[in-house]
Amino acid sequence: MRTTFMAKPNAVERKWYVIDASGKRVGRLATEIATLLRGKHKPEYTPHVDTGDFVVVVNCEKVVFTGTKWQTKLYRRHSGYPGGLKETKAIDVLNTHPERILMSAVKGMLPHNSLGARQLTKLHVYAGAEHPHLAQQPIPYESASN
Repeated sequence: MRTTFMAKPNAVERKWYVIDASGKRVGRLATEIATLLRGKHKPEYTPHVDTGDFVVVVNCEKVVFTGTKWQTKLYRRHSGYPGGLKETKAIDVLNTHPERILMSAVKGMLPHNSLGARQLTKLHVYAGAEHPHLAQQPIPYESASN
């Protein structure tokens, strides 16, 4: 009789990866980040257990959209009050809060439940080249996409 392996939450070994986002396309980079956060690159991946790694993204202010997405893509948020819908173009989000572009792209690729919320907390995005996670000794991650 064979049994399916199920990872235990306390037995998961997590690594730290650092990704340089300069010149990378947002969607393709976000899929790789979501894969690392979920742990789908590991053989012990279990869908209902957080088996993913920590990801630090630097230089997110230098990400790239293709086509006319800088002018046409809208980021929407709602205050909760009637008529409280706010829309912001991607270029304006890049100029004010560049880390929100990658955070929202990765958030949409994770499960929309409490597991996805826990996995999103392992993502750290910074606009510049500096990050405060040197003590964790993150491994540089080379993405396959450009």
